[in-house]
Amino acid sequence: MTGAEILALTLRAEAGGRPVRAIEAVAALAVNRARLAAMDAATGLRFAPGARPGLGLAALLGLVCRVPFLFGCWMPRNPRRRALLLAMQASTEGTDTMLEACRRIAARAAAGALPDPTGGATHWHAADELPGWALGLVPTAEIGGLVFYRLPVG
Repeated sequence: MTGAEILALTLRAEAGGRPVRAIEAVAALAVNRARLAAMDAATGLRFAPGARPGLGLAALLGLVCRVPFLFGCWMPRNPRRRALLLAMQASTEGTDTMLEACRRIAARAAAGALPDPTGGATHWHAADELPGWALGLVPTAEIGGLVFYRLPVG
C-alpha cells in the first residue's frame, strides 16, 4: 500500500464525515509532520519512526499516519479503528465516494501541492474534546470542528 493510499484511508477514517476543508487540514498536518521527519534523524524518530534518509514525501506520509496516538484509527482498540476497517473494505469495492475524495486530497498532499490552512500544525483534536496535552495551548486554526496546534519540535 502506498503512502498516499495510507493517508487517504486515514483521512476517511479520521475526518471523512467532516467538510472537505477539514479533511484537507488533516492532510496538511500529516504533510507538516512528514516534512519535520525529513529534517534529521531525531525528529524523524518522533514523527515517522522507520524513516530512512532520502525517503520521499509520499512514503513519509504513510509512516506518519501510523505513528501511535496521532491517528487513533491505526490503534487496535481505538473506537475509530472500525471506520478504518470499513474504509479498507470500501477501498476494494470502490463504492465509497468520500474515500475517493480523500484519495484526491491525499494525492495532492503527497505531491506537495496541498495548501496548509493549519499554520504549520503538528497536533490536532476534535473541537468537542479537550485532551490533557492541549490545556493552555493556543490553537493555530479551527477548521470543520477540528482544532489544530503547532507544538515545539525540540
